[in-house]
Amino acid sequence: MTRVKTGAVTRARHKKILKAAKGYFGSKHRLYRTAKEQVMHSLSYAYRDRKQNKRNFRKLWITRINAACRNNDISYSRFINGLTKTGLLINRKMLSELAIDNPKAFSDLVEIAKDTLNGKEYQPKEVKVSKDEEKPVKKETKTTAKEIKKEVSKTTKTTKKTTEKK
Repeated sequence: MTRVKTGAVTRARHKKILKAAKGYFGSKHRLYRTAKEQVMHSLSYAYRDRKQNKRNFRKLWITRINAACRNNDISYSRFINGLTKTGLLINRKMLSELAIDNPKAFSDLVEIAKDTLNGKEYQPKEVKVSKDEEKPVKKETKTTAKEIKKEVSKTTKTTKKTTEKK
């Protein structure tokens, strides 16, 4: 049987691992065996922490909302319960941003939640739009796949022509 030399493949594999281990402390960025072990651990940590990052942010948002709720004399759980019963679905990220950037709007939400918990029904205010602000609405027309392909081909032809001229 003929001999197969794998030097180039092995070197490429080693270089790939050592490149990924660049910046690690001590022998972890110099020696292949320790670098490989550390890179494997690093990848598993990165995978795990991508999931934990989402949890940590949700915790942060809830903490901020809770602090703002306490300033408005209501607990976080009662506030969220009131919003849910009202039918206002705002995610925690937006609520925490409101609590930080616009405390008045947040306190309005707290009042709505309190009213709902006390038995009042939430009635949103009507917004009147003047005729000047109304914009004409385009009627949607049904387009077929053939028409779309024609439009795309026209645009690609014109872009090719303009690039060739340059």
